[in-house]
Parts: sequence; C-alpha cells; structure tokens
Amino acid sequence: MALSLRQILPDLLTISNHRMVMVLILFITTLYLAYRKKISIYLLDYTCYKPPSFYRLPLSMFVEHILLHEQFDQNSLAFQIKILEKSGFSGETCIPPSLSQLPITKSLAFNKDEATTVIFTVVRELLEKTNINPKAIDILIMNSSMFSPTPSLSAMVINKFKMRSNIMSFNLSGMGCSSGIISVGLANDLLRVHRNSLALVVSSEILSQNWYTGKDRSMLLTNCLFRMGGAAILMSSRDRDRKKSKYVLQNLVRTNRAEDDQSYACVFQEVDNENKVGVSISKNVLNVAGEALKTNMVLLGPMVLPLTEQFQYGLSLMLQKMKILGKKSIYIPNFRKGFEHFCIHAGGRAVIMAIEKSLKLQKEDVEASKMTLHRFGNTSSSSIWYELSYTEAKGRMRKGDRIWQIAFGSGFKCNSAVWRCVCNIKPEKTNAWIDTIDLYPVDVPDTLEI
Repeated sequence: MALSLRQILPDLLTISNHRMVMVLILFITTLYLAYRKKISIYLLDYTCYKPPSFYRLPLSMFVEHILLHEQFDQNSLAFQIKILEKSGFSGETCIPPSLSQLPITKSLAFNKDEATTVIFTVVRELLEKTNINPKAIDILIMNSSMFSPTPSLSAMVINKFKMRSNIMSFNLSGMGCSSGIISVGLANDLLRVHRNSLALVVSSEILSQNWYTGKDRSMLLTNCLFRMGGAAILMSSRDRDRKKSKYVLQNLVRTNRAEDDQSYACVFQEVDNENKVGVSISKNVLNVAGEALKTNMVLLGPMVLPLTEQFQYGLSLMLQKMKILGKKSIYIPNFRKGFEHFCIHAGGRAVIMAIEKSLKLQKEDVEASKMTLHRFGNTSSSSIWYELSYTEAKGRMRKGDRIWQIAFGSGFKCNSAVWRCVCNIKPEKTNAWIDTIDLYPVDVPDTLEI
C-alpha cells in the first residue's frame, strides 16, 4: 500500500536533520583544525661544559702517556700519534683525570665521578642562567651512549637537584653521537602532548671506561678522537616563554639505516683478539654517513628548501632515471638558501670535510664545526651545541636566522634538527667560548685523519 506524504515527511525531516548535524560537525572540525593555535616548542637556553685547564691533553702529554703505557706496542704507538697529529685538535682538548693516570685504571667510581662533574655542572649552570627552580621541570631526558649505571643518570640528576616525584624522566643509552637530536625529538613529542611544560635535555658521553688498550687500529681511533664534554638544554611549550626564548623548533628528521648490515656494523662495540673491549670504527664510515645523509636530506629538503631548488633537484633526478643524465650530474640543492648557519657534528675532520664537499658549502659554513673539533675535540652528542655556542659567541646569530644541526651516530643514524632564531643574540659571559673566542678562527690544514 502506498505511503502518503504525511507519513514519510517526519522520516525525511529526521534524515535531513541528521545530515545537517553531521555537516555542521564537519564544518566546525575543519574550522578548528584550520585556525587552532599551533603549539610551538621553544629553546629557552642551553649551556656547554667547559673543562678546567688542568684537564687538558696536549699532544706532548698524549705521546708521553701512550709511550709509558706498557700495553701498547710500537705499531699502536705510531698509529695513535699519526692520527692525533692529523686530527686538527689543539692542545686545549680535555680528558677526565682518571685517563691521565698511569697505569690507567677503569672503575665504576671513576665513571661516576666524571658523570657527576660534567652533568651536574651543566645542569646547575643552566638552572641558574634561566632562573628556573628544579621543581618546575616537568620532563627530564638524559642521553649517554656508553655509560648506563643503576640507578640511572636521570635518577642521579633528580636526586641531586631534588626534582618533583612526578617528573617524567627518560634515560637513553647506546644510541651514539646522534642521540642529542633523538633526545630533542623525544622532548618535542612530549611537550606537544603535555602542553605548558618544561623539558630538560642533558647530552654527555663518559670517557673513563672507554679507553682502549689493545692493538686493533679501528678501536684505537676512539682514544684519539673523543674528548670530555656535555650540554644541557631547556625546552618549553609554554606560551609565556616565547619572548624570553632563543630559538623555536622548526623541523626534526630522523634517519636510521640499521637494516643495512654495513651501516649497522660500521661503529661497533666488541672485543678484539686479546679479549679487550673497544669500539671499532670502520673505514667505510664516510660512505655509510654519506648514504645516511642523502636519505635524511631527501626527507628534510621539501620542508626547508625554496621551490626553485626542489624543482631543479626533481628535474635532474627524473632525467637521470630516464638515463639522459648520469648519476654524477644530479643537481645538488643549495642548502645555503635554506639555512644561515650549519652545526655539523664534529665527529672528525674527514666527516666535516666530506659534508662540506658534498653539500658545496663555503668555508664559513663549516667554521663552527672545525673550530669546535679544534678546541674541544669530538664531544659526541653535545658537539652540535658547542658549535651553536661558537656562532653566538661570534655575535653572528640574528633574529630570523635558520640553523641546521646535523648529527651522525652508530646504528647507523643521521638526524637533523632545524631551529629558527627568535631574537638577536649577544655574546654571554657564560658562553663556553667567551674567553678565547677572539683567537678564532685558526688555520687548520685540510688533511684527513683516516
């Protein structure tokens, strides 16, 4: 039997009302997503550890030290001296006191002494510099690749500075020299979820337990390249911190190539033929780092480069796939159009020079990295902060400047962080470079250490 209009009209109206409600909800949601206030992650300030002068390891002291070390043979001695002579280090790089003793004695006590010296110093200086009460810290992230005691380093900081019992604490280990940016990435994610919070990130590497006494050349490199250092960074998602911050985080890209066997094994902790523990650095490390950097740049490029650079790169890549161009003819984007400053991990001169060449950078673009390697050595995950500190000490940081921090680490990883300066930054008395900045840059001949 046919239904009358009067019977079906209420059902039609109900359906129509439901659709209108759904459309209204969709419209409101779209407006909210389009106009909601973007959460900005600010870098309030940071500090870098400056070792006292009596921790210095000039070349003459290093040579004397290894000559008197009974476990090194003549080949091992000659190799280490050659590496250090070509490393680009000055006589100002530092090691912890435990490594200057003969014979070298490794102990948990020495490890803890070094950790508390570096970590407590940078955290205390940062809290005083920013006038922040330790109990105001909501998130604490520690990273130290080779030293992971129990209780953790993060627990050690909480105990020392009497932080809150409900603080969110994290302790990252085994993630290599790029773990500083990994920590920043974790802080970024947590700050976006826990809005109006403060995050303290501490990056360090403890050397006392890692001095290698064997004969494997790939492991002896660590004795020559790594030096004492650390940094503490204070990040915020509080709107009220915008005006007193230095930088705002723009982009963060992480690349991990551990699925590739060669990449996975190129920086590896193991035992040698004499059952001595060390960290081997493969001769393939430059090639592995280059491949990781390429992968990272492919992801980062569209976020930071102007369209003209992206177009030229994409066109050359397409022509190469069509076999019109060879691999060497692929256009390398001009990253100087995306950044004013570069902080390339000071892992070694070979790494810095390789990136300078592959990205077609100018000498001034890698100045901060080379001078950091010269003055402080490879301080692992904290090196990118010494480089940023160098740029600030030189008075070169201006409002609106963009900074690209690039870090490499075992695994193998390449990580990038992009910051934008939100104010004109003047050199500060607490800057780790401030007492010697007028001496830099110095001329360091371009010779490779590997």
